[in-house]
Amino acid sequence: KHFGFQPRACRPYRAKTKGKVERPFRYIREDFFLARSFRNLDDLNEQLQDWLDTVANARLHGTTQRIVSEAFAAEQPELQPLPAVPFDALLKLERRVSHDGLVSIGGNYYSVPDRTRRLVEVHQLADCIRILDEGRLVASHPVLEGRRQYRIDPAHRQGAVRHAARKSAPDIIVGRLGDHVARRSLDFYQAVAERLAVAGSRS
Repeated sequence: KHFGFQPRACRPYRAKTKGKVERPFRYIREDFFLARSFRNLDDLNEQLQDWLDTVANARLHGTTQRIVSEAFAAEQPELQPLPAVPFDALLKLERRVSHDGLVSIGGNYYSVPDRTRRLVEVHQLADCIRILDEGRLVASHPVLEGRRQYRIDPAHRQGAVRHAARKSAPDIIVGRLGDHVARRSLDFYQAVAERLAVAGSRS
């Protein structure tokens, strides 16, 4: 509906029903990429644009017997314009809230407010996680990369007044739970080591 077309699956084991949609990828792979090197993505794009302008789009197409760029220019007015806004690819999931107020999504953990119900609806977009409780948005987080990462919003764990009073507290805590430890002086750890040494000698 967003882009104005309806996908239709090809018949299994009937290659001819697919059309020639895959042939251009082989052409690009074998005619453009072979024996080339690229310094970076910008260099690749520059070389690709030059190849399109001087080789691919300037050639006589074997099936239509028309110059590719001229055929495209003639057909372009008949093409539908792209939508004015991008499509938000949305994946809806149901998730249970753990006892410590976290929701597991894609191997990572995201916080919700303390009084959130145990069953929530998750809307997963390309760059954003939205968590809804009975249709009401209760948390929004950027998507974390990797696995076993934690994103905990301090506002989910304390009252708004206390949160406002702690101006110096970070808004977001990201990382594994073990990454955040209390800071202590070296004297503290020296005392612990001495105590363990004494306990070990007695045993």
